[in-house]
Amino acid sequence: MEPKAEETTKTIKDIMSKNVEIVLPSALLPEVAQKMQNRDCGCVLVIKEDRIVGIITDRDLALRCIAKSHDPAETNAETVMSSEILYCRDTDSADAVTKNMGENKVRRLAVLDSNKRLVGIVTLGDLASHTNYKLCGQVLGEICRAPPLDGEKINRDAPNDCISSVT
Repeated sequence: MEPKAEETTKTIKDIMSKNVEIVLPSALLPEVAQKMQNRDCGCVLVIKEDRIVGIITDRDLALRCIAKSHDPAETNAETVMSSEILYCRDTDSADAVTKNMGENKVRRLAVLDSNKRLVGIVTLGDLASHTNYKLCGQVLGEICRAPPLDGEKINRDAPNDCISSVT
């Protein structure tokens, strides 16, 4: 099957998930993780006074809690959340949002309506399933590609420009 190379006319409203998991900043991390598990999703939005104040991904739980030896049962959402919220509009084109995700190196965006109200969430997986999956593959490559660290080089022979150590 040949990859879709053409642009799509779908808007985010057509493909977003309307069921968004939310927590308060004071929610303890076991509650956050339980919501992710119950919904089989990789993130929850943190809401305070009807406003999005943060997002927590499964990666945040690992790196900002466990890796720092915090006790999840005593750590709240506000401690590990990312407070920089990136979003798109439900009327935005799917291709434009996909490109925006690549530029910002994110896999998911909150979706707001014209009144700046949360109406959903869209992931790169949603976009790949419903739109231009060739573009999504290119964007995923951009998101996953990390700059080389000191003492490392990009192995051009490995898939997706994997980083390997220099010996």
